[in-house]
Amino acid sequence: MTPMLKTSLASLLLLAPMSAAHAATVLKLAHAAPTTDTQQQAAERFAERLVKEGTDGEITVNIFGNGVLGGDQQMIAGVRSGTIDIELSGNPNFSGPAAGELGAFDLPYIFPDRKTAYQVLDGKVGDDALALLKQDNLKGLAFWEVGFRAMTNSKHPIKTPADVDGLVMRTNSNKSLIEAFSLLGANPVPMPLGELYTAMETGTVDAQDHPISIVWSAGFYEVQDYLSLTNQAYTSLLMVMNDDTFENLSPEYQQVLVNAAREAGDYQRELNAKNEQKILTELAAKGMKIETDVDTAAFQQVVLPTWDSYIAANGRDWIDAIQVASQAGADVATNAQPQGTQKTTAAVTQ
Repeated sequence: MTPMLKTSLASLLLLAPMSAAHAATVLKLAHAAPTTDTQQQAAERFAERLVKEGTDGEITVNIFGNGVLGGDQQMIAGVRSGTIDIELSGNPNFSGPAAGELGAFDLPYIFPDRKTAYQVLDGKVGDDALALLKQDNLKGLAFWEVGFRAMTNSKHPIKTPADVDGLVMRTNSNKSLIEAFSLLGANPVPMPLGELYTAMETGTVDAQDHPISIVWSAGFYEVQDYLSLTNQAYTSLLMVMNDDTFENLSPEYQQVLVNAAREAGDYQRELNAKNEQKILTELAAKGMKIETDVDTAAFQQVVLPTWDSYIAANGRDWIDAIQVASQAGADVATNAQPQGTQKTTAAVTQ
């Protein structure tokens, strides 16, 4: 063997491990929640336990929480363009062609409880909704959870719609929730989560609505005195991925990512449910006055016109699909109970 051939073979051997190393995929996952939130815990499980192990280390997911890669709109735009690979945002933050249909899931009181929301989102209706995102160059991986929204404020307890009147209320960008707070007499101010604490601290806004897990993890108890369990809307959390990046993976790794997203989402929901009572106890210990005696029926009556507005703009196909899936789940639960224990639960209907 000539010295030149020996050198060439040696060079190839040295390059082989480098080529294998470069074949590994590194993905960026972003979210806006505090790193103490269940979103971070579930994202860590998704990255370290499910994706890394499921691909034998060939896919690594680096997590960027607390909005360090931008607010929700910036992160979603980043995923669309490919500068961010995966991100988590509440359903109301998505815009584009799919926004109208997705808005049905955010209508006030469309879900009576968590179980019904999971039944719908994890079934065909949810799968169809995730598929809509492809037209925005997004691959919908799974529904996680922001949760049922409660109101906090710095002025007084909220028990009835009249108690909301006059409050400067931070909202997300969802049209139905903005309209709902307008109907309740509040002055709604859409604002990114990352700006909210300072806005409440300085008195720019009086109030906001988020699930209690966010109230706790974001430290809102430091700048808000009252928490009311109004549960006026359920917000799902979408895990989305750049569609081109997803399609460039092998079918095997695509399935790993989808399965990991759904399993991690189940884990995050479990954490939220498990932590709920503990969080309420901790918030009370921090000085928040918690109101559980809320006239939910009165709130439903006031905000019902938001459904009419949605139907006028988007039709009622998605509302009907959600209600049919919700009722199917309720029927299964009722039939599974022993005679004499049946309970009925109904969402708001038109």
